[in-house]
Amino acid sequence: MNLRTRTRVLVLLVAVLLLGGVGTGAVLYAADRGAERDQAQPGGPSVHTGEVSLSRGGQLLFRNMAWGPHRDEITSVPADRPDAPRTASGVQCLRFHAAAGTGVCLQAVHGALSDTYRTVILDDHLHEQRSFPAAGIPTRARVSPSGHLAAWTVFVSGDSYAGTNFSTRTSIVDVRDWNLRENLEDFTVVKDGHPYQAHDINIWGVTFADDTTFYATVATAGQTHLVRGDLGARTLTTLHDNVECPSLSPDGTRVAYKKRVPGLSADSPWRLYVLDLATGVETATAEHRNIDDQALWTSDGTLLYALPGDYGADLWSVPADGSGSPQRATTAAVAPARLG
Repeated sequence: MNLRTRTRVLVLLVAVLLLGGVGTGAVLYAADRGAERDQAQPGGPSVHTGEVSLSRGGQLLFRNMAWGPHRDEITSVPADRPDAPRTASGVQCLRFHAAAGTGVCLQAVHGALSDTYRTVILDDHLHEQRSFPAAGIPTRARVSPSGHLAAWTVFVSGDSYAGTNFSTRTSIVDVRDWNLRENLEDFTVVKDGHPYQAHDINIWGVTFADDTTFYATVATAGQTHLVRGDLGARTLTTLHDNVECPSLSPDGTRVAYKKRVPGLSADSPWRLYVLDLATGVETATAEHRNIDDQALWTSDGTLLYALPGDYGADLWSVPADGSGSPQRATTAAVAPARLG
């Protein structure tokens, strides 16, 4: 073996050793980070295992984001004390909502090469009743006030609403007979009083009025619209422009939503507004930060929503009438549902 060949072999061996060291270091770092996620952090919320029920009123449930053994589990706290110690259910969800003893839980199924997703319908003890494959990354979930209907939205492509290069799929199931409307894009869109068809329709963010009527966002031609859905007629009728992720008030008169405000950054374009359905009057809330969430109404007319936090997300609240100022309700939490 001449000098040039020996030099090349030596260089190759050094490169292999260096790459092996980098790979080993990356694996060890990932393992350390994984172990860190399983350890409760000083100053974080108190979480303990216990019984969580969807039939018990006066509770606030949400996905626990605090690092520790109960991360990503659905936890419960008293609704009037959202920062109280949390009771962990053992059920992990990426997105969650519940009402009247029914829960909808969007889960990741971790595979060797990639993750898949599924939607699980839960009973009042958080036991699985039925599951459905989900076509992509979970983003929104809602249960009707009666507990009879559950809706969910996933990203089939893309992972953010901020741009235009994404596609969603929204489904609704009736838990009484498991009648599944797998894709609301099969419904007829009625825009400006006429049936409307387009190849770029996306639908997301269902919020229920009852077991027939719901509201959602329809996006097409670069615009978003609030629509009223009719399950029986299979129609989606446009009502108001520039509405995303609507959330219907308990009395059915107002919708909270995120609105794109002209002049803001394309990466953070939304502010939290409330629409009076009868008059069409929009009211800006006192929350002036970017909101990328489907807000939740509480019983006293305030809105609960997630903002980025140290553990991923915190829950904040603000009055729905435009008064007051935002207040942090609890840390390390997302996807809330208020029971009772």
